[in-house]
Amino acid sequence: MLARALVGEFPPLALSFWRWTLALVVIAPFAAKSVWRHRTVIRNHLPLLAWTSLLGVGCYNSLQYLALQTSTAVNATLIGASGPIITLLVGAAFFSSPVVRRQWVGAAVSLLGVLWVIAHGAPENLLKLHVAAGDLIMLAAGLAWSIYTWLLITQRPPLPLTAFLTVQIALGALIILPFYLLEWIVTRQSPAATATNFAALVYVVLLPSLAAYYCWDRGVARVGAVLPMYFVNLTPVFAACLSWAVLDDPIGIYHLVGGALILAGIYLASEKKA
Repeated sequence: MLARALVGEFPPLALSFWRWTLALVVIAPFAAKSVWRHRTVIRNHLPLLAWTSLLGVGCYNSLQYLALQTSTAVNATLIGASGPIITLLVGAAFFSSPVVRRQWVGAAVSLLGVLWVIAHGAPENLLKLHVAAGDLIMLAAGLAWSIYTWLLITQRPPLPLTAFLTVQIALGALIILPFYLLEWIVTRQSPAATATNFAALVYVVLLPSLAAYYCWDRGVARVGAVLPMYFVNLTPVFAACLSWAVLDDPIGIYHLVGGALILAGIYLASEKKA
């Protein structure tokens, strides 16, 4: 949502590049010793690290920011809700992961909950959504993130999290750099030096870049590649709660119904066989 608000303030690839470059500045002092200590492991797994950096750092956020130039926040949320289904398909097609019925049912129920929130409880509102070019780019971002997540669970190199994340960020920033320079050459646009832009950059560096990637790595390690994707569908519910707490926006019945459906989908997907 913040990325959508920054359209016109930050060129998309500039935001992606500086987000990760500053994240590297923040994490490097804490991870330098670990990176040096595990330099042999890093060298031996460099091709895999390059792939995870390309997909999880270079592609995912850059494609999201490009998508939000034309896609709406609602459309982006709706496409993001397809994450569990994309992850199931990627796992079955490329990682030999069996898909059981309860996972499909959970994905469908969770997606229904997101649709209910976006439609404000009136399904006819969905007919008013317009498809933009950015929506297809958003789908590509979701595909990149799904493959990245499966690589984490199936081929993650034996590195401590700080070293792993630091190497990914460094390689990802290098991957983004030529595209960022090309964007600047073509558009000659640079972010304005305002307090709002600085605060937004600090936010994306500390929370979506460092804290969120740390939590995602730990979550995938504990419960696998598929289940964390279902929790992404709670985004519109969290947005409603924050709007209520910060902006005093009312929470409607459709929020509660949609949230209940999303939680039911997560439960169905995570329920273990007897």
